[in-house]
Amino acid sequence: MDRKASGISRFLSRLRGWIQAGAALLSNWHLPNFLRGRIYQGNGKIVCVPGLNCYSCPAASGACPIGAFQAVVGSSKFSVSYYITGILILLGVLLGRLVCGFLCPFGWFQELIYKIPVKKGSTKKWKGLTRLKYVILLVAVILLPTMMRNRLGMSDPFFCKYICPQGVLEGAVPLSLANSGIRSALGMLFLWKFGILMAVILLSARFYRPFCKWICPLGAWYALLNRVSLFRMEVDQNRCIACGNCFRACGMDVDVTKTPNHTECIRCGMCVRACPTGAVHFRYGFGDEKQQEKQSGKQFGKQVEK
Repeated sequence: MDRKASGISRFLSRLRGWIQAGAALLSNWHLPNFLRGRIYQGNGKIVCVPGLNCYSCPAASGACPIGAFQAVVGSSKFSVSYYITGILILLGVLLGRLVCGFLCPFGWFQELIYKIPVKKGSTKKWKGLTRLKYVILLVAVILLPTMMRNRLGMSDPFFCKYICPQGVLEGAVPLSLANSGIRSALGMLFLWKFGILMAVILLSARFYRPFCKWICPLGAWYALLNRVSLFRMEVDQNRCIACGNCFRACGMDVDVTKTPNHTECIRCGMCVRACPTGAVHFRYGFGDEKQQEKQSGKQFGKQVEK
């Protein structure tokens, strides 16, 4: 079973780049809208895509879960978005941070920038900054939109409006290039968010996925459910030779041999590809594989005794 799981895991990890490209295309398949300078507003926009993908992108085929959550919470008619919260819980339980590693367009964008041949740096000594994304999730996504309301009972989508660089990359920039009216309306808020985008791009060239590690509230949400998600990482201690290759290969600074389902693990599979013995692999389902192996061994023993 371990050999089969290892083979499938290596196959998935090698295909990850193509899966990321496919996920980005499926999240933004109305490509002609880039030339028209307008946003798709069909029925597909009521469905949330798994990753961080701006609603205002001309090609966007669905809604960003963070943006949709803030839009509902900040409206005058609703206080809690059970539909969107339910989708986020479902995705978190089914996939965990696999969404970050395989399905998020902005995560893929950062990885493409990371391929630029410049000197790379390590973020291991800045692990404390990973807590910042939880603060952003709590304050900018949940508390401020529910507490800071105007006379009409509405509030701003604080994260989307003031922080998220994906909105500038996918929305403001392409729309302004194709639409002179939007271009003339750009002001200080655009310059502020464009500065954030430039900072993320510069950091992404040197460090692996800085936005995912430190800022992304969607990544924070999936991280909270990573330990209970059905999609998991497993390490066969009988085959592990403690070479450290998996830890050195991990861009998220996770030692999979010690904490295979760490909150920062995005299930990218780099540890799977780096393992020389096939000890690290993906696993999907309930329960503990080790316990299942013990139970299988006991049942086999009983059958032999009979």
